[in-house]
Amino acid sequence: MFTVSRESCIFQVRVMTSLSDTQEIEEQIQDRLLTPYNNGSISIATEDIEIRRILILKCNAATQYTRKGLFEWQDTSGGKTSTQPCPKNPQRSATRLCKLCLSTHWMAAHLEDCLLVVETIPDLDHVQVTADNAQDVVDMIEGLLRNHSTLNYQELLTVLNKLQDVVNQSQLTLNLGQALIDAISDILESDSDLLPFTNMILNITDAVGNMMAGFFGSFTLVASAIALSVVDVDPGQFSSLTFGVSSVRAGRKPEIFINKFPFNGTVAFISLPSALQHSFPQGNHSTPRVKFQFFGIPMLFQSSQKGQQRLNTFVVSASVINAISPIKDLDEDVKVTLHHLTPNTLRKKVQCVYWNFNKNNGQGGWDDHGCRTYNSSSDYTTCLCDHLTHFGVLLDVSRTQLDAANEQILTIITYAGCGVSSVFLGITVLTYSAFEKLRRDYPSQILINLSLALLGLNLVFLVNSWMSSWGVYGLCVAVASMLHYFLLASFTWMGLEAVNMYFALVKVFNVYVPSYILKFCALGWGIPLVICTLVLIVDREAYGSRLHTGAQLSLEPLDDSDNFCWLQDDVTFYVSVVGYAALVFLFNIAVFVVVLIQIRHMRDNRPAGTRSGLMQDLKGVASLTLLLGLTWAVGFFTFGPGRIVLLYLFAGLNTLQGLFIFLFHCLMKENVRKQWRIHLCFGRFRLDEYSEWSNSASVGFTVKPKSNPPRALVPSVCSVKSSSTASTSASSDSSQRNSSCKRPDLGLFVNSLALPRAQRRSSGPEAPPPQREVTPTPGWENHLLGQQEQR
Repeated sequence: MFTVSRESCIFQVRVMTSLSDTQEIEEQIQDRLLTPYNNGSISIATEDIEIRRILILKCNAATQYTRKGLFEWQDTSGGKTSTQPCPKNPQRSATRLCKLCLSTHWMAAHLEDCLLVVETIPDLDHVQVTADNAQDVVDMIEGLLRNHSTLNYQELLTVLNKLQDVVNQSQLTLNLGQALIDAISDILESDSDLLPFTNMILNITDAVGNMMAGFFGSFTLVASAIALSVVDVDPGQFSSLTFGVSSVRAGRKPEIFINKFPFNGTVAFISLPSALQHSFPQGNHSTPRVKFQFFGIPMLFQSSQKGQQRLNTFVVSASVINAISPIKDLDEDVKVTLHHLTPNTLRKKVQCVYWNFNKNNGQGGWDDHGCRTYNSSSDYTTCLCDHLTHFGVLLDVSRTQLDAANEQILTIITYAGCGVSSVFLGITVLTYSAFEKLRRDYPSQILINLSLALLGLNLVFLVNSWMSSWGVYGLCVAVASMLHYFLLASFTWMGLEAVNMYFALVKVFNVYVPSYILKFCALGWGIPLVICTLVLIVDREAYGSRLHTGAQLSLEPLDDSDNFCWLQDDVTFYVSVVGYAALVFLFNIAVFVVVLIQIRHMRDNRPAGTRSGLMQDLKGVASLTLLLGLTWAVGFFTFGPGRIVLLYLFAGLNTLQGLFIFLFHCLMKENVRKQWRIHLCFGRFRLDEYSEWSNSASVGFTVKPKSNPPRALVPSVCSVKSSSTASTSASSDSSQRNSSCKRPDLGLFVNSLALPRAQRRSSGPEAPPPQREVTPTPGWENHLLGQQEQR
């Protein structure tokens, strides 16, 4: 019985003679191979002979970085073996064969006789990553991870830093990209605490897709715990694009399908709308590419935020590589369908969310901004979102959150209020700065500084999102620090208003503060500067936005849905903003109570027959409340059942603070209106300077000869220097020249309150010609009396 079999073989023939006539040599070889062989029992016949020359005859020098050290293999002829001493034990050697074939190449090195140099993960700190050894470093990391079921914090940090160096230092090929995905998958499957490194892992995987080169059309990298797909799209023909994942089982890699409808077994599905084409990069040199990512380990996204919520799905994401602008507020929604890991048989409330890199002090957390639930069953939930990021579904047991409708309304109120306040604060500052007679007293000068601080706060807030959208990290830090500075400056000047009020109303005897306003300015603008500088020195990353916080500077973060530069560190926020504001408001409330008590005593001691109006009292109290910033205290109570109502109250009162200051201290003040009429009006509305002004809004007292000091209704002070807003006539200037001590004035604060008028001296035979006069009183009372004393 004869057996016939067909085998294929490759022979290498080394020709020692001259190769001047290669065709003749090929014919000779072919003739000998075609000659049948027969020894009686075995017969061999050849066919399909192909003869080619080996053009690569040697392996070029190569450097290999392994856990057993660095090996530098020299140029070696094909078929030969190169030998190198072991780095750690030079008495032993490593070998590597240069295989001679159609494409001569190095074989795997034999390192069995060498001892380990990189024995543990901390040894990676001494490994320098370059473009040449990037693949070797990833292979080294994978070898180390196979021996570690659990990684501690420092080991995770070391491994992820090296993987990030690989991404930054080399042009990624498909082989290197697959090695990176395998290493990340090993990390995800380890029993390690990944919470502090979620953002870092997400950014590394994102960069793998962004920096992949050497492919056209599409590619997919899949490991057991993660999958990455990048698809080239034609912007002119783009209508939609879908990405789905199925068959996620322990020990098996997920199956990826592009542009196919979901079917039974689909665990994650995302559909991108045609509106996405407006975000594609422009120009002929960049092909639009869409990147999809799937994460099969929910433990990666465990937020540190305490609550009764848990992740009940796998996580899927989509993004456009090199998009021309942040992808948010899409005209058409992104549709995401996710399979529940635990069936929601009780139909508990589910919540569609995305991964917010900024939450939990930069560690990341779930947020629902821009996402809503389309439908939900016991097994699946479909979400609609207006931006691209990492999506998941939370099972909400009892937590109550602010709904999207109220959030949108509050945003509109805030921006509209800040815009209106900015206009009227600007008018207030211009009014008091342009007219010298209005800014002569201390309260007016303090009001100007407070208005400037509030104006800066409103303007920076209005341009914050626009500046943050530029994506410049340094600019975002600058904007956040400026917003922080003007907020603290506003609080500080509110506190200084209370200090001035305390000096003027309570400390009415012999209070002399040299360079009073200069010291107030040093405190009002200096304290916030010191606090912001300390924050920048201690932790500059405390400032930032969702666009930047938690991301490495060399890698683009995924979350671009909410660009607002502000304090991102919770500790810094509660200490430098909440704590500072609480101290200021507690002091202001105390001063406010003292002022009301003092005014009450003054009303009880008013002369018989003096009348006062309730509206005047309410107007004065409202003016004090706004100047002391007591409306900001509402923000400390925005929790509990009345949270939404208090949020609306807080937004309305505080964003319009500039408008209220204009109403009470410009529009409702007679001396301000008269300055407008003197300098800004024409025709019959114009007033002549010094005419009606000096008769109705002049000083609070008339200077009398020193030998005849008038008697006052309240304790007198040593030659008070009046600096009230109404002290503008020549007699006031004379009084100021004769002053020997000086103290602050309260005239601007309580000018709306009804107080008793001063007694008049009756004219005697030896008295000067009759004229209106009132007794000298402290500055704040002079101002009040002068306004009520009308002839």
